[in-house]
Amino acid sequence: MRIAVVGGGSTYTPELVDGFARLRDTLPVTELVLIDPARERLELVGGLARRILAHQGHPARVVLTEDVAAGAEGAAAVLVQLRIGGQAARQQDETWPLECGCVGQETTGAGGLAKALRTVPVVLEIAETVRRVSPDAWIIDFTNPVGIVTRALLAAGHRAVGLCNVAIGLQRAFAGLLDLPPEELHLEHYGLNHLTWELAVRHGGPDGPDLLPRLLAGHATALAERLRLPRPLLEGLGVVPSYYLRYFYAHDAVVAQLRQKPARAAEVAALEERLLRMYADPALAEKPALLAERGGAYYSEAAVALAASLVGTAGQDGGGVQAVNVRNGGTLPFLPDDAVVEVPARVTRGGAEPLPAPPLPPAHAGLVAHVTGYEHLALQAALHGGRERVFAALLAHPLIGQYERAEALTDRLLAHNRAYLPWA
Repeated sequence: MRIAVVGGGSTYTPELVDGFARLRDTLPVTELVLIDPARERLELVGGLARRILAHQGHPARVVLTEDVAAGAEGAAAVLVQLRIGGQAARQQDETWPLECGCVGQETTGAGGLAKALRTVPVVLEIAETVRRVSPDAWIIDFTNPVGIVTRALLAAGHRAVGLCNVAIGLQRAFAGLLDLPPEELHLEHYGLNHLTWELAVRHGGPDGPDLLPRLLAGHATALAERLRLPRPLLEGLGVVPSYYLRYFYAHDAVVAQLRQKPARAAEVAALEERLLRMYADPALAEKPALLAERGGAYYSEAAVALAASLVGTAGQDGGGVQAVNVRNGGTLPFLPDDAVVEVPARVTRGGAEPLPAPPLPPAHAGLVAHVTGYEHLALQAALHGGRERVFAALLAHPLIGQYERAEALTDRLLAHNRAYLPWA
């Protein structure tokens, strides 16, 4: 089985390769193709990928290429994990919104819109190439902003599912606090990408007893520290929000904090330099511990599980249940059918079918509906360009919502991204 990774030169990739090696019985990869235009990085990461597989006795062949068509041809699944503009563009996304008193973050707010504008056209071009050379291949999108990118892929008719590691990270954290195996916990994980709440933590499956009250009663302090939110807020909500909800629940405090320190992109860029130097060591044959600081925890487990279910090697009757980004199709009845939601779904060769959803509390549903409206406008701007569309999307975002601020952010977004936006 051939699996291709677009953005294979990413420093994330050894985490993914380690998962392929450890979980070979779940996803029997025979050929792993790493695709990336940055040849020097690709050689470093590819060399380590070969050593990781050999060290763990995995027979898969690793192929390196800069050509998407050649790499994707014959692939059963194509994972997309790219970053247009690299960490330099990310640093801009995290910096100029702060000048207008808005959070600087690469997946939400004005910075998230900038990333979507740069990314959506490139991912759609890649997807068209995949459809031409491997029409039956599944595209697994790990590229942020996952919800908007996945919506673009599905609107264009591609066989695509979006993936984020927030749900699996929380599942592992809850399992540690409850002293239970992670696979025994089913999360009622509902909302949009980077805008989700755990409504229940069920033991043994979707119909099992809810352990969330026990989790909040016994571990609220630990959870609050993990989420960087006050414990009383968490107890008042009665659910566990994703880490990204702090940008909404504590926006001004976060802006103040971000103004006091270097952008996360600067930290990641320095970390990547260290990682690439380590990857160049021919004696290194496993993912280094330092990689855990890069982010993307449990990405490999989530990606392997999703790919295995989509290509039919998971060995699970009826497919596995996993939190993914998928077409709404009535799952959250207050949203349009073509919206993309992040929910538990049963994944099979036929795709991801969302499980029936419990009612979303009004406060959560209102925010989800608001951000869904923004995402629709963001996608229109990414597909068709135009300053007016960018402004409309920014004005609609709940973290912005004021016309003078939206005007100022529009000017800055376009000024910092002209190299990536031909229409600008």
